[in-house]
Amino acid sequence: MGSLRDIYEIRWHGRGGQGAVTGSIILAEASSLEGLYSQAFPEFGPERRGAPVTAYTRISKRYIRTRAPIEDPDIVVVLDPSIPASTYLKRLKRDGYVVINTKRSAKDIAESLGIRGVVSVDGTSLALKILGSPIVNIAMLGALAKILNIVTLDSIARAVLKILYNIQTIGSLETILKSPGLGETAMGNIAVLSEAYRSAEVLL
Repeated sequence: MGSLRDIYEIRWHGRGGQGAVTGSIILAEASSLEGLYSQAFPEFGPERRGAPVTAYTRISKRYIRTRAPIEDPDIVVVLDPSIPASTYLKRLKRDGYVVINTKRSAKDIAESLGIRGVVSVDGTSLALKILGSPIVNIAMLGALAKILNIVTLDSIARAVLKILYNIQTIGSLETILKSPGLGETAMGNIAVLSEAYRSAEVLL
């Protein structure tokens, strides 16, 4: 997406155990690393495995005064493609984007949904291949970074390590990937993030 508006609002849709709430928190932390104001919160308390989960991230150049649920998102991030389109498309802005975990092409998704802006990534396959787990939130953050250019992939990588592992890092994603001693799982998540960013298909 282009230059920073006064505020960006991102709504996350997934199921319990896929990491939607954690993904929203990581994005807020990455935004803070960029010197922006941010907030993240779930719609309904803790996640229950398999149950629908909605979470929110706001990013702004100015102090954020509201904590109301996001009703008119700029971007929706869909971690589970079985969620009904009517749920995640609800009140999406006309120039908004759907970032979706799917094996289908961005063009196919756009045509089936009747929208223009789509980012598609096979996050499940990436997570299973690299981590051996179907938790897709990190892959979705990588895909989201393709269009949310106000938050760099480097900052998201640093936020992943801070939120998930309490590891403080500096420098670029490339530097982090070469860092010794981060641990296999931590490095796996950074690899998922990087590969999702590389492989995500964007339709503007």
